[in-house]
Amino acid sequence: MANVGQIKAPFGANTKKTIVGRGASSKGRACGRGHDGQNSRSGGGVRPGFEGGQMPLYRRVARRGFSNHPFKVEYQVVSLTALSLNFKDGDVVNLEALKKVNLVKGHSTKAKILSNGDLDKKLTIEGLKVSASAVEKITAAGGEIK
Repeated sequence: MANVGQIKAPFGANTKKTIVGRGASSKGRACGRGHDGQNSRSGGGVRPGFEGGQMPLYRRVARRGFSNHPFKVEYQVVSLTALSLNFKDGDVVNLEALKKVNLVKGHSTKAKILSNGDLDKKLTIEGLKVSASAVEKITAAGGEIK
């Protein structure tokens, strides 16, 4: 690996910003906008999605039916192994406790416990969704689900 003092950007990687409209020598006159026409004027150009009079894509594509996407509920998944690593025997596991130990991140208000791994501690689960196989493992370890 080269020393920090020896590292240089390849030729042409760092170029000066072109300042337009300052005389004939530095992209003067038309300032790189071509000669005349709609796009050479200030404020010129067409709106987003405009295709020159052709029927635009957003109007050509049919929009039919119902999408459940806005109402979709997403759960952040927590494994039993993660619970046994982050909680002590007899602890209460709820959404706030999961956020405190960074098993659930962000503004998510939903979490689900899955049965990945083993649980060797007696935990009380409150207000969380739990898979059926995880319920068996939690109750077998002496824990309970409220």
